[in-house]
Amino acid sequence: MRQRRWTLLAFFSALATGLTAVVALHAPAAGAATPLTVAQALGQQNGAAATVRGYVVGQPTATNTVVRSNYPSDYALALADSASETSTSRMVYVQITSAHRSAFGLKSNPSLLGKLIDATGSLSAYFSHPGLTNTTAFALVGGTTTPPTTTAPTTAPPTTTPPGGSGDYDSTYYKNAIGKTGPSLRSALHTIISTGVTKLSYDQVWDALKDTDQDPANSNNVIEVYSGVSTPKTNNGGGVDNWNREHVWAKSHGDFGTTTGPGTDVHHLRPEDVTVNSTRSNKDFDNGGSAVSQCSGCYSDSDSFEPRSAVKGDVARMVLYMALRYEGDDGWPDLEPNESTSNGTNPNIGKLSVLLQWNAQDPPDTFEKRRNQVIYDTWQHNRNPFIDHPEWAASIWG
Repeated sequence: MRQRRWTLLAFFSALATGLTAVVALHAPAAGAATPLTVAQALGQQNGAAATVRGYVVGQPTATNTVVRSNYPSDYALALADSASETSTSRMVYVQITSAHRSAFGLKSNPSLLGKLIDATGSLSAYFSHPGLTNTTAFALVGGTTTPPTTTAPTTAPPTTTPPGGSGDYDSTYYKNAIGKTGPSLRSALHTIISTGVTKLSYDQVWDALKDTDQDPANSNNVIEVYSGVSTPKTNNGGGVDNWNREHVWAKSHGDFGTTTGPGTDVHHLRPEDVTVNSTRSNKDFDNGGSAVSQCSGCYSDSDSFEPRSAVKGDVARMVLYMALRYEGDDGWPDLEPNESTSNGTNPNIGKLSVLLQWNAQDPPDTFEKRRNQVIYDTWQHNRNPFIDHPEWAASIWG
């Protein structure tokens, strides 16, 4: 009898152990985090790491703009708790880091619209909107629904939507400058854009410009900066009707020449027709003058040059970049804009007031933003801050 009782006790003990094992097998792993809903993520923008689950509802291109078709890039997506959501106030903007763009970028994968995914990253603003940045993982979780039938953006699309906007870099590249103004901002940005820079030879500049200034409508051509003319990449040289390497900050203003340094910095070197380049020469920038041959919308007089309106802001931001990058602490002249148009070989260029006006009236466009990104990704590995944040020019020089 005693033997039977012990046998039964052993049986029930083994059964209990087995049930415990089964329960443990199907229970969630200890510490496993439940994904946040989009509504929860909107209320927890504290920089913490988290996984957010939501339906893909489009691509953010500005603070209050999400597009649902004709996606400009693979750099971002918007998540919502409903696949039919149209209010950006109920969306989280998700930065797609480079490792995940081929699989989860909407330009490459438009069929993701309406699908439920998990995205893991930091709960922090993106495009100045509640977001998820520095993402480390993405996963489909099923539960797809029919995408919204409308293909219109939630608001009118912006005029420019290239990759590499400031939202991509405020929490990383520019993190030591965010929130600063005036001299403190200038100092922080100078350090940022002068660190880890790859310096090119003057010969390498030819190849760089064929990449940075490629005509988006014809990959065999480059766009000349002042004239806006599309010309074959192979048509480079010093002859009439060739294009050559224009120093927007004239190299004689500081006498830095074409040796590696400011004379080879692609952020201010652009393709331009030899004749137009000669007309511009080393003149300062200002409004007015006589019309320039072969450069529609350009004007010049004895001491100044005015580019066409479409690139006035580009010119201003290139000049201001050079002043920020070269502060006289690396063996090169301390470059600085001023109000003169008679700077000669001094390390100055004018007019600052006009350049600030041009920066404000001609904001960065798709071509300029792409150029900045290509220089950062492929050639010099630094950025022009005034393309990402045009408002910083007034903060420093205004």
